[in-house]
Amino acid sequence: MRLLPTLMIAVGVVFDLATPTAVSAVPLFAAAPLIAAPFFSLAATIRTGVAATLVVLVIRVSDGVLAKVVPITDLLTLITVAALSLVINRVVWRGNEQLASARVIAETAMRAVLPVPEDRIGGLLVAARYEAAQADEFVGGDLFAVADTPFGVRLVVGDVRGKGLDAVAAVAVVIGAFREAAEQERSLEGVVQRLERALARESSRRGGLDSMEGFVTAVLAEIPVGSDMLRVINRGHPEPIVLHADGALDVLTPTEPALPLGMGLDAWPDRSDEWALPSGATFLAFTDGLSEARDARGVFYDPAARLRGRLFPGPEELLSALTDDVRLHTGGRSTDDLALLAVGRPARGQPARRRTVKIVGRDRE
Repeated sequence: MRLLPTLMIAVGVVFDLATPTAVSAVPLFAAAPLIAAPFFSLAATIRTGVAATLVVLVIRVSDGVLAKVVPITDLLTLITVAALSLVINRVVWRGNEQLASARVIAETAMRAVLPVPEDRIGGLLVAARYEAAQADEFVGGDLFAVADTPFGVRLVVGDVRGKGLDAVAAVAVVIGAFREAAEQERSLEGVVQRLERALARESSRRGGLDSMEGFVTAVLAEIPVGSDMLRVINRGHPEPIVLHADGALDVLTPTEPALPLGMGLDAWPDRSDEWALPSGATFLAFTDGLSEARDARGVFYDPAARLRGRLFPGPEELLSALTDDVRLHTGGRSTDDLALLAVGRPARGQPARRRTVKIVGRDRE
């Protein structure tokens, strides 16, 4: 792209010298500053416009036709286009600056409402990952949170229908309600009902479900203190997975399918399912950005099939391998945000591991 303006001028020179004087290559010369305007700095755009004008001026002088009407018109046209290129350059760069500012604000807002769990909570190893579908995009409706409570480690992974600031507002409501309820409610069912009521209150305050993005799919889990078991409630969310230390894998299919949160079902009879989470096992929850990722043939990504039989040193390594694998599956063409949360029970004698939570775009960290 940086060579294209120079190439346009060079092609224009060759074309002008190889054709009769009556044939003009001014459109090629005029294209050079127009190409430079949205991609180059102001100084580079000026240099490109001046270079194109000087080249045409030298060619017309060498041809001895500078004083004629058509060459003068060509020069005036080129000068006008070069001046307009400067205006375009300023407009594009100002828009880029505003967009960069908006991205910073969006990232700050998302980081404020999306909790960053510690790498070790309640004796468990924790890793989380959020990846936006588009590079440099940080506003979305995927969420995760982990809390160490008197009843054990509790966690939630969810996905708000929709995107943008309304989705972020719904994420804030769910995360805030979860943090409070996780500390106070004796049962996981009670936590779910608190989230349901929080969404109903916010929906009423905002004047309807549509303004609150309608509903939230979610998986809530509880790992009681001193227990090798796991309680899970699934409200219309992709089924989580437990990976065992020997490579075996359990897909946590709920006993009774349930609708998402925020559907207006205040009396929904939530019932948790219990699963084994022995030493060395890892609980993995994710949003549909993973399970609905497609390859070029339209085949969905199957995390259970891709992970079965594989071994990972810890939750962070699991998430790194998983995100790399889904990128390979989609060829980098994912269209939905992706949130992952892995909570592992350390194997006996396993030391604590440090890691960094990543909130990234698809193309860069």
